[in-house]
Amino acid sequence: MNRKTLVLPAVIGLLAPVLAACGGTDAGSGSSDAIGVGTTDRFTATKDAPAPLDPAYAYDVGTWNVLRQTVQTLMIQPKGDGEPVPEAAQSCGFSDSGNERYVCTLRDGLKFANGHAITAADVKYSIDRARAIKADSGVFALLSTIDTVETKGEREVIFHLKTADATFPYKLSTPVAGIVDPEDYPKDKLRDGFDVDGSGPYTMKADVKNDELVDAVFTKNPNYKGSLTVNNDKVELRSYADADKMGEALEKGDIDLITRTMSPAQINKLSNESGGDVDLVEMAGLEIRYLAFNTNAPTVKSRAVRQAMAQLINRSELVSKVYGTQAEPLFSLVPASITGHSNSFFNKYGDPSVTKAKSLMAQAGVSTPVKLTLHYTTDHYGPATKEEFEDLQKQLNDSGLFDVSIQGTPWDTFRPAEQKGKYDVYGMGWFPDFPDADNYLAPFLDKDNFLGSPYDNSKIRNTLIPDSRREADRIAAAGSLTEIQDIVANDVPVLPLWQGNQYVAARDDVTGTAYALNSSSTLQLWELGKGVSG
Repeated sequence: MNRKTLVLPAVIGLLAPVLAACGGTDAGSGSSDAIGVGTTDRFTATKDAPAPLDPAYAYDVGTWNVLRQTVQTLMIQPKGDGEPVPEAAQSCGFSDSGNERYVCTLRDGLKFANGHAITAADVKYSIDRARAIKADSGVFALLSTIDTVETKGEREVIFHLKTADATFPYKLSTPVAGIVDPEDYPKDKLRDGFDVDGSGPYTMKADVKNDELVDAVFTKNPNYKGSLTVNNDKVELRSYADADKMGEALEKGDIDLITRTMSPAQINKLSNESGGDVDLVEMAGLEIRYLAFNTNAPTVKSRAVRQAMAQLINRSELVSKVYGTQAEPLFSLVPASITGHSNSFFNKYGDPSVTKAKSLMAQAGVSTPVKLTLHYTTDHYGPATKEEFEDLQKQLNDSGLFDVSIQGTPWDTFRPAEQKGKYDVYGMGWFPDFPDADNYLAPFLDKDNFLGSPYDNSKIRNTLIPDSRREADRIAAAGSLTEIQDIVANDVPVLPLWQGNQYVAARDDVTGTAYALNSSSTLQLWELGKGVSG
């Protein structure tokens, strides 16, 4: 099958893709025929995670991409990226010069999909609920700067913050701040299973087999009132066991579009072939991959061991062998295209060096080779993850300073084990909650962090993160942000590896594909339509 490739140029800073779908206009928008979308994301309810789609629990890109279609937030990241704009709110803004009091006024006539009216009290209930439940996913930490939530009348919500937080409007655009109906979501416990109810652009019907969501049908919500234009009546999201099966479904015409995660081989094939009825859209993304450390574990408790790994790993070689042009080496937790980025790891370690790594360990009195296991998830970040960890294993073992084995585990087992501190070293990915440097630092380094990491640097938590959040002009926050990144490079509680592009492949009668994902990998199903095949 021949294919045409569309490549969208990146704009440095906040990334704005240019509409480039082959299908022409949105002539087919509003068709009752479901647009089929494939994903390799798996949605499983387990004993450790029985409520995967509760906004107070969900904290990974797959579940968030379900919630963003169904649960409305006060703010939303706009179509072409940039500052968040009102969504369920008619208006929002800081009402003081210190960025500590944030006021939102709801749109008039908001309703949940079930017809229940939405009031300011529902917003307060939803936010307070997530903060009170404190799910072990750590998602509640996004709301950590809130002190109290106040309501005024039926439509006004006032957030009193503990400290200045210029990133707060972004946080109100994330699913943990989604508005839920108190009749459907208990105040003090999570809602188990796969039922989702909200006031977003779609309602959802889930097909569940063996505690796994295998198919989700999103139907246009007639009660929706917000900032979005919904270009279709129905979208069906199907979960596939692997990238090959997902690709085969696209080729057969069983589905119309595939998103994350295609294999490097699939992307290369689509890029190199021309003609045909499938288009590839490449967009600069903000996804990163990194190694995380349980800094209390005996094998890596010594900072010198972690520093030696930072000194040894050849990111350029890793990217070249596994991902080619689909990724770039990363020398900080903050991607190169985000304001506040600093190449802190390169500045400290320079080029990979066995001699320097050996010296670091010798000075600290560390006996070599250090024996440890690198853990990775087999089914969450794409089919190339195993190959990536095989290369990391080879690089470390070839130095003679490490005796590394690798262990792959499915995500529904991997994530709870990681949260409980069962892994000394493990591989993770990060898709930003919002495109700001704060969201690449605080979730890993602040109190109640996403990783459950024992690493605690008081200067980062008590001074640098709060200082950076006081700056509404994010360029002005660069000093604090750079110092955080330099401390991370020295202490190595996490070890950044690479940042990657993102891809969508679609049949050429699908329109709106250039906006199917934003820079934060948010799936925007409402942008899709059916047009005339190009």
